Amino acid sequence: MKTPGRHNHSNSVSEFILLGFPCTAEIQIFLFALFSGIYVLTLIGNLCIICAVRWGHSLHTPMYILLANFSFLEIWYVTSTVPNMLANLISGTKGISFYGCFLQFYFFFSMGTTETFFLSIMAYDRYLAICRPLHYPSIMTAQRCIRMAASCWVCGFSCFLLPVYLISQLPFCGSNTIDHFLCDPGPLMKLSCVPAPATEAICAVFNSVLIFSTFLFITSSYTLVIRAVLRVPSAEGRRKAFSTCGSHLAVVSLFYGSIMVMYVSPTAGNPAGIQKIVTLFYSVLTPLFNPLIYSLRNKEMKVALMKLCMTLRCAQI
Repeated sequence: MKTPGRHNHSNSVSEFILLGFPCTAEIQIFLFALFSGIYVLTLIGNLCIICAVRWGHSLHTPMYILLANFSFLEIWYVTSTVPNMLANLISGTKGISFYGCFLQFYFFFSMGTTETFFLSIMAYDRYLAICRPLHYPSIMTAQRCIRMAASCWVCGFSCFLLPVYLISQLPFCGSNTIDHFLCDPGPLMKLSCVPAPATEAICAVFNSVLIFSTFLFITSSYTLVIRAVLRVPSAEGRRKAFSTCGSHLAVVSLFYGSIMVMYVSPTAGNPAGIQKIVTLFYSVLTPLFNPLIYSLRNKEMKVALMKLCMTLRCAQI
């Protein structure tokens, strides 16, 4: 005899429907073309940074090794959602399997978590380079940089196992329609047959600790950096330091500004339209802006990218 349990309820929903952007066929075609273009440009921009670091010997330093890892992460971050969103825009079903939904949930938020860790160690790298320049070569060696990058990947993909597991065990026995273009924890928890205040509280605390701890670490690092830069007597030295740190701070502001709106309190009752716009901003637009921010504000990166373009042109002749 079966007893009613959480697993039995969960199994009654075999797939979810992602509403995405309910609009006319013409607008959906326009959105498909727009997001396809953004996706391709994001891949090209981040691949260019990876190739520039790989083949630019002057960029074989900890800062650029971390940046190449970050660009590689951005490629997979946007790939975890955009292809499925594009398929749903031209599909009549818009369905995603139960397990596919939670796999997307896991990979998307694991990569988002990994991004917070990478932004943190990139801030730490700048702190060491500017505030402790004499000790920087001995502290931030290539081996240590690689170990730190590996730790970001491992920790990022380990942290979200608990929230994903807890939400996947909620009883989904009613509506299976998610008013979003991805499997997001807020809309998913709203589909549960019974209230889940404990799971909501755990997810809210988890998100708050993760977001605010890394954000405070980053802001503290850059506060110390700015104090040190203001003491630099050379105007050119101050300009170069601010240029490098300014690109990092721009990326941090874009990313953290949007995720704080969404995930500090995931079921705070934000309208579905606002949730979609904010999620689009940090999941689709931010990965597009990052290569532009890092390349346009960084002289060494611009030189490496120009050399890469010249090499590609010569190879075609």
